[in-house]
Amino acid sequence: MTSRSAETSRPSPAGSGSATRLPFAFARDQQVILDGPRLIAGPGATMLGLREAQRRAARRGALVLQETDRAGFETELARVYRAGESGEEETGAELLFDLEEGAPGNRQRDLLEDPGEAPVIQLVNRLLRQAVLSGASDLHVEPHEGGLRARMRVDGMLRTVMDRSDVPVKRIVSRLKVMAGLDIAETRLPQDGRIALALGGRQIDARVSSLPGHYGERVVLRILDLSAGLMPLADLGLSEAQQTLLRRLSALPNGIILATGPTGAGKTTTLYSLLQLANRNERNIVTVEDPIEYDLPGISQSQINAEIGMTFATGLRATLRQDPDVILVGEIRDGETAATATQAALTGHLVFSSLHANGSVGAVIRLRDLGVENFLIAATLRGVIAQRLLRRLCPECRVAHPVTPEAAAHFTRHGLAVPEALHESTGCEACGDTGHAGRKGVFEMLEVGARLREAIDAGASEAEMARLALGAEETLFGQGLAAVAAGEVSLPETLRVVGDVA
Repeated sequence: MTSRSAETSRPSPAGSGSATRLPFAFARDQQVILDGPRLIAGPGATMLGLREAQRRAARRGALVLQETDRAGFETELARVYRAGESGEEETGAELLFDLEEGAPGNRQRDLLEDPGEAPVIQLVNRLLRQAVLSGASDLHVEPHEGGLRARMRVDGMLRTVMDRSDVPVKRIVSRLKVMAGLDIAETRLPQDGRIALALGGRQIDARVSSLPGHYGERVVLRILDLSAGLMPLADLGLSEAQQTLLRRLSALPNGIILATGPTGAGKTTTLYSLLQLANRNERNIVTVEDPIEYDLPGISQSQINAEIGMTFATGLRATLRQDPDVILVGEIRDGETAATATQAALTGHLVFSSLHANGSVGAVIRLRDLGVENFLIAATLRGVIAQRLLRRLCPECRVAHPVTPEAAAHFTRHGLAVPEALHESTGCEACGDTGHAGRKGVFEMLEVGARLREAIDAGASEAEMARLALGAEETLFGQGLAAVAAGEVSLPETLRVVGDVA
């Protein structure tokens, strides 16, 4: 980036208010940004854009012209036009709904663009923008007897961002359905679709689900930031020993490696990290997913479409004819997929997949429930990763307090050392009075060795296999207690997410 001075004609005290800021669409298209005393020019900056920026900044005095590349310009564009977007402003309280509105278009729109659209369109755009800027994983739009409520899930917890009685519920739901390519005339059946959005330089994919209800259709959007990229193993919250185990598992020539946990626990992120470890030029990697959450360079990814018969089992069988070395199956949901995955592992393929089970050993019970024989599980299962996400305590308002006898009992009954103090957060401005900031992963990792393989083949119970394979500190609750002792999370949070199972 280079800088040089550009003098303007009428010097005056500088100010960077929104009154002189260029409209977002103009700044994006003309590749120029006014940011206080700076004039940021992208590689495609036009004379029209530069002249208009000079005209708007004429009262500020000297501007510093900064030239940047495309990536740098998109980063600055998102930063400048995200500034000042607060949660209270995003609820759309100033919007009035007394206008006749035309049918909204079905084109991709950048959420930072705020033209003089109809109030319904403005409100929907602002709700989506607030959800993305807050790092929400889901946005819920829920009609009720008194109007419409909007909630977003941040760090695993729902928080209300709007609850109004003066909004046209049906038109807001219709707007979301049109954006997602759904049938607005069909209000009696559930529908699924997707919305492609942008926020400055960030690409956002929203998976949309509508469900008929007593007071109208409720809409839930799963928000995926495609620009976020994959997290390195160290950022997942894994210990050095766990990272070493994952690297060892990803290097295996064949077998099944499973990730288990509830929806939203981060299973897909972990599986993608495993794929990154396994991705080598000499390996052919194929995935079958629903949905494809991130583009992985060098990896062939296929999308499930059950409506036309492209199920996980069908896709998995098709991938076996693609000469794969490594296969990722998004989820094992039924006996057919489980049986096909087992056969793939037996024939020399390394299979990664997710499975709904409460813990690592519980995955064995779940495979039995899906009809896989014990000897096949013992022969093919190589490792299981069970995981949960715990909300981290806010470092700004975290305070220590003595350990109560009730809290100490959780440590002693599992044979773990009782810490000198525990931590809680009271809530502050930095964390929005929630007491939490971000989340931490806790992992229970099970490597299937000779002793455990014999127990699986013999039909051992879940309790027997857990005693054989896991120490107290290796369980999900043991990992959670370690995070509590380190002051990263609170004990009530660990009990809420993991629970204390003897």
